[in-house]
Amino acid sequence: MMSLSGKIAVITGSSEGIGYAVARALLTRGASIVVTGTKQDKLTQAAVNLRKLASSEEQVLSVQADVRRYQDVEKLIETTATHFGSLDILINNAGIGVWGSVSEISLDDWHAVLDTNLTGVFYCCRVALPHLQKNNSGWIINISSLASKNPFPGGSAYCSSKSALNAFSEVLMQEVRHDGIRVAHVLPGSVKTNFRGQSGKNIDWKLSPEDVAEVVTDLLMHPARSLPSRVELRPSRPPRGN
Repeated sequence: MMSLSGKIAVITGSSEGIGYAVARALLTRGASIVVTGTKQDKLTQAAVNLRKLASSEEQVLSVQADVRRYQDVEKLIETTATHFGSLDILINNAGIGVWGSVSEISLDDWHAVLDTNLTGVFYCCRVALPHLQKNNSGWIINISSLASKNPFPGGSAYCSSKSALNAFSEVLMQEVRHDGIRVAHVLPGSVKTNFRGQSGKNIDWKLSPEDVAEVVTDLLMHPARSLPSRVELRPSRPPRGN
């Protein structure tokens, strides 16, 4: 197993689900991690569980932050730089979904989805970039979704936000690659999380959060000579018709 020892990683939306799995994977490979979320109780519990896996408690930092608020993002990145002295990896995972037709979804819900899934990523990248550019190296990995290219009724806000995130990721990749910063976006298909109230259903065929985390760590370990800038990840054997 290749090591991420000495690397500092911020993972947004990491108190549960995909973000927590990514945080755990990076931690077990030696990285120091910053876990973030909006709900303090879940964030505290996640940090407690992760510290049990760390070589020292200082390897895990938790910062409550809402990526929709620029001031929160500034606090998150500056706290990271102050605590660890650097920043090497930004994983933009924070995301929400609100479902409803174009005629039914509320204006508040529309803005909440776009502000979290797209504008929040912009905020995090904008604030983190000077730290990565100072090192002339680093990674930004944005967690998108196959819903970005396979839209469905009721998903107007979510599908639009993820489609725009793909375009944003590709633009950013081209803007910063000569600074030594690599940018990729990962498009998972159906994942076994509580994202859409999937508990109690037959979901064993779906991807696990750990499947997505493995792709993220594979990207971080990838040789610098080439850049897998877009990765699509699907369940290998979904039910027929899915």
